[in-house]
Amino acid sequence: MAEKREVFILLTHTGTIPSKIIRFYTREPYSHVSISFDLGLNETYSFGRRFVNNPIIAGLIKEDISGGTYAKFKNTTYELYSLSISINQYDKLKREIQSLYKMKDKYGYNFLGLLGILMKRPISRRNAYFCSQFVATVLERSDIKIIKKPSGLVIPGDFRRAKGLRLVRKGILSKHNANIANIRYEEDMKISS
Repeated sequence: MAEKREVFILLTHTGTIPSKIIRFYTREPYSHVSISFDLGLNETYSFGRRFVNNPIIAGLIKEDISGGTYAKFKNTTYELYSLSISINQYDKLKREIQSLYKMKDKYGYNFLGLLGILMKRPISRRNAYFCSQFVATVLERSDIKIIKKPSGLVIPGDFRRAKGLRLVRKGILSKHNANIANIRYEEDMKISS
């Protein structure tokens, strides 16, 4: 059996006004999605606000679950999913995200793409993504196709229903690392809350 690696899909809802608007239109419990290379969520990427108090200035970010927006909104709810992939896919994914992140200042937020979701027509913009579009795109570019729709129409809730994802943990994000040692990182991970 080929050796596997794990990546993690983090779904969150902060309760900010933009997140409430997204949740209202999608009718999903989570309004944001990120991708992480570790269970402790120390290397987590997405498209979101660059400054805590300004949702308009947004782009490619490395998230800090104990700082920034998440520190301001301490009651952020989350679900964390693991995805088992091949070493080749893992390496491609890591290179893809690192390549984009080196040029993070060239990337903006695809606000128009959010309108495309409402119209059910993907709207792509050069060097711009919204969070779920970004995660779906980097997975697809790494030969990991878990959602059967164009990345410009993917919403955070699509990841909850994606094949191959296993729910690892859910609850309040600020408490995630407090009991991380209690998560058994084995074949049969148990759901912790």
